[in-house]
Amino acid sequence: MPGRLWDLELVELVYMVAAFCFVLGLKRLGAVRTARSGNLLASLGMLFAVVATVYLVFGEASLVLLLVGLVLGGAAGVVLARRVPMTAMPELVAFFNGLGGAASMLVALAEIAAYTRAIPAVDAAPTMAEGVGALGGVPFSVAVVVSILIGALTLSGSLVAYGKLSGRLKVDRIGLLGSRPVNGVLFALALGLGAWAGFAAAAGWPLSIAALLLVLASLALGLGLVLPIGGADMPVVISLLNSYSGVAASATGFVLENNLLIVAGALVGASGLILTQVMCRAMNRSLSNVLFAGYGAAAATEADTGYTGVKSTTPEELALLLQGAQSVIIVPGYGLAVAQAQHKVRELAGILEKSGAEVRYAIHPVAGRMPGHMNVLLAEADVPYEQLFELDQINGDFAQADVVVVLGANDVCNPAATRDPKSPIAGMPVLHVWEARTVVVVKRSLAAGYAGIKNPLFEGENTLMLFADAKAALEGAIAELKANA
Repeated sequence: MPGRLWDLELVELVYMVAAFCFVLGLKRLGAVRTARSGNLLASLGMLFAVVATVYLVFGEASLVLLLVGLVLGGAAGVVLARRVPMTAMPELVAFFNGLGGAASMLVALAEIAAYTRAIPAVDAAPTMAEGVGALGGVPFSVAVVVSILIGALTLSGSLVAYGKLSGRLKVDRIGLLGSRPVNGVLFALALGLGAWAGFAAAAGWPLSIAALLLVLASLALGLGLVLPIGGADMPVVISLLNSYSGVAASATGFVLENNLLIVAGALVGASGLILTQVMCRAMNRSLSNVLFAGYGAAAATEADTGYTGVKSTTPEELALLLQGAQSVIIVPGYGLAVAQAQHKVRELAGILEKSGAEVRYAIHPVAGRMPGHMNVLLAEADVPYEQLFELDQINGDFAQADVVVVLGANDVCNPAATRDPKSPIAGMPVLHVWEARTVVVVKRSLAAGYAGIKNPLFEGENTLMLFADAKAALEGAIAELKANA
């Protein structure tokens, strides 16, 4: 017994170290310069947590199991990191959120099954009253219900987000599923089943039946909540689902009486919610509007419609403009990710800097398909952190810029947000690229972005449209600059 007590104290100490790594890592993730080290620190904390937990459960005999788990998990991570392109990173994040929710749900179900088997048979199957008593009372039962409800909701909602981001799912309804009335019914049903599974005493019904029905209702609710949400709001949805997975994990910590899981889940839940609020403010919209308005659900995809006086250019002309520029601002968007052009952007910037030009990057919070998408892309190409500027830092500098190069961004630099009070994006903070001397928009067509609305920038007096893949356009400009060097 003394040896076992010492083991428990050692594990708790390791848990404290892991929690410290999580907190410090999360703090460092708040700045671009320290984000990479923050990610490594948090990963180290998770390694400590996994090793300590496996040892606590299985003892010294856990070495083989631990090595097998680390090798299999590490191998899967390496394969995903190398094979999944940056364009698919948002849906991968959504999928990981779903796995977190699934883990919480399955742990809660396993605990229900374990405690149900431990109840001695009376005259029939264990009743709800007996089940709640065996589960350790009301607090424990509430934690189990929250783990199942939010875990299952996160799983199905994340799978829908994955389908939408990957282009495999293009509907906003599946029959009646996705409509507000049905979502309201599912929400009420999930709450009712949760109350039944947690507190009610329905004699003669096994606890597992209530839990199973709660799983089904929660899965349907997750589908219904995310199906109507348009592609323009997917970055916010990913942040919110990440928060959900954290809440579910924290509740699972109460189920397992694991302090570290409670702390880690709370950190993920709180940080995800804060990030969700930041994303909503970046679009000047409320969370309820994101969840229930269906904004951007039917974005227009037709090209070359409704525009007059559009002026086109070529990579060679872009090179000539850049050759004489002293101040250049690059605005990355999803088109940059699709073309995998981040390394070409870095090469172009290097050429311009050698000729004496100042090159900066304007980063909008919702550019791309997930929070921080553009920062991740540019970091992969070793773009200096000092050259990355958020919207509020750089918006006042566009008027002094000689050339602004917009790479596949659309809604985040749409002047309708500031000029048209009737526009769906009216009031949304956008990058004021149109104030520059010359704006070159690199885009494959005049098709609308996720918001599905016209962009007056394309027909501006000082705007030139370069209709090409971002990587091909940059390669052409780089070749011309090198030829004229």
